[in-house]
Amino acid sequence: MQRYVVVVDGYHLRAGDNRGFSSAFRARGVIPVAVMSTPVPLEKFVKKSTWHPEDFEAVHFYDGDFDSILAVVRDYDPIGIVAENEAGVELAADLVDALMPERGNVPGTAVDQRNKGNMIEALERAGVPAPKTISTDDPEAVARWIQDTGMAGKPLIVKPPASAGTDNVHLVDAGEDWRPYFDLIMGRVNGFNLRNDTVIVQEYLEGLEYIVDLYSVDGRHGLVDACVYAKHDRGTRIGIYDVADFLPPDHPDMAVLADYVKRAADAVGIRNGSTHAEVIMTTAGPRLVELAARYSGSCMMLSGSLATGDNQIERTVRHLLDGAFTPSFDLVMEVRTLWLCADFAGEVRRMDVLEPIRSLPTVDSMAIPSEGTNVPMTNDVTTSLGWVIQGAPDWEAIEKDSARIRELERTWNACNIESGSPTT
Repeated sequence: MQRYVVVVDGYHLRAGDNRGFSSAFRARGVIPVAVMSTPVPLEKFVKKSTWHPEDFEAVHFYDGDFDSILAVVRDYDPIGIVAENEAGVELAADLVDALMPERGNVPGTAVDQRNKGNMIEALERAGVPAPKTISTDDPEAVARWIQDTGMAGKPLIVKPPASAGTDNVHLVDAGEDWRPYFDLIMGRVNGFNLRNDTVIVQEYLEGLEYIVDLYSVDGRHGLVDACVYAKHDRGTRIGIYDVADFLPPDHPDMAVLADYVKRAADAVGIRNGSTHAEVIMTTAGPRLVELAARYSGSCMMLSGSLATGDNQIERTVRHLLDGAFTPSFDLVMEVRTLWLCADFAGEVRRMDVLEPIRSLPTVDSMAIPSEGTNVPMTNDVTTSLGWVIQGAPDWEAIEKDSARIRELERTWNACNIESGSPTT
């Protein structure tokens, strides 16, 4: 008898034979079917070449008629329903609650896993320390909040309530007027084709930034991997990814980070499936930047597999097919993920300048656009030019090759900008 899995918003990278959930389930004899949460694929993911409908047995689009899409999914009698992208978290939760509630999270909590304002409120209700935050459509409410919380004259973060990938996240310097950024975000349609009905204003957190990924089974949270990462700013746009370095499970900060993220996952109602969390270790302890009820994006499933021999996709497959729960991980190789930036928008040229990266000793894999592709200026993870995954037994070799990669990146940007055609 044929078995099916339903993948909601099946946007995924293609790298070698890897096709995200599609290839992982096919390897176990399960046929993937895509259900898209929008009437047409989202443009930002089509442009990023992460929409591959041919990787699925069938594709169904949701037009707002839940009973209709529920009937379609029910006919497949799927072994599981999983979200592959942030945009699909709420529809996937609704389908799971209707067809297989024992595999789901706490009913009604998907909005807490998607909306950053609801997320912080959920942490506060559960007694989990969280950054000072307001989510509102009223700029006067923000002004009062700034005074009432002692945030006057301090740096702030202003961002949309339900986007991802550092989309439209702005740093407001101490004493700078936050209102232009509020106005820029409020009412704007984000990359998920959702209109921003509120704006998040949040205290700026200082400290090392970490990624912590979990996979949960029946309320037990297993640690999948963790990274310390670095970002850079472009003007007021912050959070442009530079590197993520995988950490061993005995790292000095790991116990505190893992406990904190597990408490945060509980607070937003996660009982089954993936959690991807970003946390800043402040002088007062860990504080959540945000979390998501899906696997870590970009190329992190590839780099995670290299670093630990496992990832959230593989844990999903083992959970749904074998009932398996894995409590932690081992670091089997030192691994760095490095993202490349375009300092301009336009047609890329001289991609040959970047090709030597592939032959560097620590480089495991790499993705860059082909010659002549039109690219945006990098201002978040979605608009990164590409990525490089490095792996080696020691960090010295990785650092040496990283320096060479950045040198080639600078040369490539200079070649393109000097040509005069891009917009900088």
